[in-house]
This record gives sequence, structure tokens and C-alpha cells, in this order.
Amino acid sequence: MLVSNPLTALTQAGVSIWLDDLSRGRLTDDSLARLVRDQHVTGVTTNPAIFAKAITGSDTYTDQIRRLALRRVDLDTALRELATYDVRWACDVLRPVYDATHGVDGRVSIEVDPRLAHDTDRTVAEAHALWWLVDRPNLFVKIPAAKQGLPAITACLAEGIDINVTLMFSLHRYRQVIEAFLDGLELAHANGRDIARIHSVASFFVSRVDIAVDQRLDKLGTDQAAALRGAAAIANARLAYQLHEQYLDGDRWRALARAGARPQRPLWASTGVKDPRYDDTRYVTELVAPGVVNTMPETTLHAVADHGHIPRDSIHGTYPQARQVLDELAVLGIDYDEIVTTLEDDGVAKFDASWDHLATELSTTLTASLQ
Repeated sequence: MLVSNPLTALTQAGVSIWLDDLSRGRLTDDSLARLVRDQHVTGVTTNPAIFAKAITGSDTYTDQIRRLALRRVDLDTALRELATYDVRWACDVLRPVYDATHGVDGRVSIEVDPRLAHDTDRTVAEAHALWWLVDRPNLFVKIPAAKQGLPAITACLAEGIDINVTLMFSLHRYRQVIEAFLDGLELAHANGRDIARIHSVASFFVSRVDIAVDQRLDKLGTDQAAALRGAAAIANARLAYQLHEQYLDGDRWRALARAGARPQRPLWASTGVKDPRYDDTRYVTELVAPGVVNTMPETTLHAVADHGHIPRDSIHGTYPQARQVLDELAVLGIDYDEIVTTLEDDGVAKFDASWDHLATELSTTLTASLQ
């Protein structure tokens, strides 16, 4: 049956549509609620860059900032309270979706301080603090998939904290994330927790891979290189979905599933198209498969709604071609491991910079609000 609304078709194909944006303004003017009601949005993701843009670019935080200044809270506490206020409110907006989907969707994500990404113990402590401060069952705490983040992911899941694993670029790292997820659920089960209540998503970043690879292809300047432009990111994500299917077919997962566990869903992040030569819906329409999440900037969401052509499935049957893309890149001397490692390091560094910028701006604003 032909479905005229692309967002409806995407939902019917098994893709959960989440919004990659949050601000106080979206909450006060009910625009988030309208997207949930009218545009099939069933979740929200945030990150330090999004909060930096929201808080420094709006006067909707003025009253709360002044109250924080009057309380003479330290800067980290102020940042945490501003962010958790928005996320708690968004969780309440999404709560009906959470209830209707039995906890699968209706989720809002908040990231641990990215400056802690390489400190396992402090990441776990911060995740506990955010879980307690927001105090909503439909929260996801985001932990970067840096090497030191892997044991933190396991520890938090083992203690019943729902986790959005973020900043993933490499297939090798995704394998480690899957292991950390399985470890966490097994520990939770061994400790008597109801693992049916523990949820997780694994955020695989898409567009940044094409940006990095295309730059290297353009430097080569050959016909073979030109033919591979724009192929790497989608191939990488499709092979990640293959890994997802492989773990679902494993004995460890089957044992957990018998105990009621929910699978960790792949989430496609960084789905806004940066290169104007590419179709602006490609990181949505080319990554359609059952049981995934696609978190989109609002411009991408509207582009899909306007002119997206949604297939029933654009991943299954593509694995040999996807592997061939990575093989052909290797023949051209493009080092996959170097690219994804650099992207992971840069991703954490960029979030660090956003957090530091926000802290500097907020420090000035806190001081000025008392004058």
C-alpha cells in the first residue's frame, strides 16, 4: 500500500524518528509537543553543542540564571541545573509516547560532561547524578564510546541506568560497545534486576564519515576516487547494522532475551547533510531498517516530510556492496582506522570545546545578572 506521508512510511518501516535538538524555547512555545503530535517525533537527543547554542542564544534562561547566581552555585552546578531542567520538561512532554511504547520510545537523552569521557569512575558518578536529578523513567544518559567509557557503560547498565552510547564511528568500537552492553545486562540479571526495564541505544555517527573520507578522495583527484565520494558513511552504517543483527543471533543475547531483555537499538546520528551536492534526505532514506532510530535536525526532518522517498528497507541485501566500498577505499590508500579514530577523538574534543565555551559565557552571564 502506497503511503503518501514520508514520515508515516518511515515509522511503518520500523524507524523511530527522534529530534536532534532541544531548547527552552521549544518547550515554552509547545513546538516540541507539536512535532510529537504532527510529525511522528518520538524522542529527543541533545549534546553539549546543542545546549551551548540554546543557552547562549536565548533570553528564556534569564530568570533561572539569575536565581542560580543568587544561590551562588558553582559553574558546573549551574550548567547541570540548566540542562536537566530542559531535559526533565522534555521527558514530561514525551511521557505519553514512552507509556504507549512500553518504554521503547518517548526518550530524551542528556550527555555526561564530555570533559569526563576519559575518566571511567567520574563518568559513572556523573551518570548517577544526572539520572537522579532528572528523575524521569524515560531518560537516556549519554556516554561517549571512548575506550574509558566502555566500563562506565557496563557499570551504569548493571545498575539499571538507561544508556545512549554516543560518538561511535568505527565498527571495531561498535563491537566493543555491544560487548559492554551484554556485560551490563548480564551483571544486572545476576544481581536480580528486572532487565526488561533496562533500555539502551547505540549512536552511530554518519555524515562526519563522508566529510572526512570525501576530503581525502578529493585530494587524490582520480576518477576512481570521485566514484567513491559519498559512499563511505552509508556503507559504514550498514555494516554496523549487520553487526547488530549478528549479536542478536548470538547465544549470549538469546539467553538475555529469554530473561526479558530488550535489544540495544542502533541509532543513526549526525544525519544532516553537509555537502549541497548530495540529496538532503540521504542519511535517512538510505538507512531504513526495522528497529533503528534516526535522530534528525529539524531541517532534515522537514526535508524528509517534504520530499523523502522512503523504501521499505534500504539496508538488508547491501552488506557485500558496503564491504566492497571499504575495500576499495583501502586500495586507494584511505586508512579507515585512522579516519574513525580521528573522528572519535575530534568528536569528544568538539564537545569539550562547546562545554568550555558555554561555561565561559555562563560565567559572565551569572556575574552580570547580579549587577
